[in-house]
Amino acid sequence: MNASDRTPADLLRSALAADPARPLVTFYDDSTGERVELSVATFANWVAKTANLLQDGLSAEPGERVALLLPAHWQTAVWLLACSSVGVVAELDGDPAAADHVVAGPDRLEDGLACPGSRLALSLAPLGRRFVPGAPDGYEDYAVEVPGQGDRFAPYMPVEPDAVTLTVRGDGSELSGAGLVARAREDAARLGLKSGSRLLSGLAWDTWEGVSAGLYAPLAAGGSVVLCRHLDRLAPDALAQRVESERVTDRAGA
Repeated sequence: MNASDRTPADLLRSALAADPARPLVTFYDDSTGERVELSVATFANWVAKTANLLQDGLSAEPGERVALLLPAHWQTAVWLLACSSVGVVAELDGDPAAADHVVAGPDRLEDGLACPGSRLALSLAPLGRRFVPGAPDGYEDYAVEVPGQGDRFAPYMPVEPDAVTLTVRGDGSELSGAGLVARAREDAARLGLKSGSRLLSGLAWDTWEGVSAGLYAPLAAGGSVVLCRHLDRLAPDALAQRVESERVTDRAGA
């Protein structure tokens, strides 16, 4: 990654310039058997569409807060980078009543109704499927709204690296873009990550440690992540097979 990168969005742009075809996020849900692999280019396209939805569809402005009531998931990773691209603050497990916007998974819909602003629901179903028969009451369906958004994104206002970009309610972390990039690089060094590393993480995203291992540290190192949800349901021999088949070089929380 480039030494000049000062925001998470910068890290993604550098990854895209370096090798758009390489895997970036490989996601497993061991309660459903789902596996999704996103290249840097595919992930960046999802981020661009989501950032356009934020900026144009929700009229989100820099400094506004988005409560992400979502688990460790590839779509959560997309939302984190989209928020950074727009300049809004992503609040993992944030207080919806105090947020300008809320993005909720299927088991947090009731909580998200406390948000006075716009509300988007994610089914978190395999392949990013929409809700059936329709969006939950009080919400718009992300899977319906995002496909029509543009594949390229440009913020209306420059994103300030020193502005807060992420809060993690579980451990009280609050990081600016520049601070997040610095900590992600430190974590990558501590974990021994380098360009081409494949980190398998089963950590929840309720702490900075979890979200760093599951997204930011591999991104900062020029590596990739094998992100596993419900990893405790996987038998030891099956985990060993996954480590081999995914060419895992490093592990966190597994």
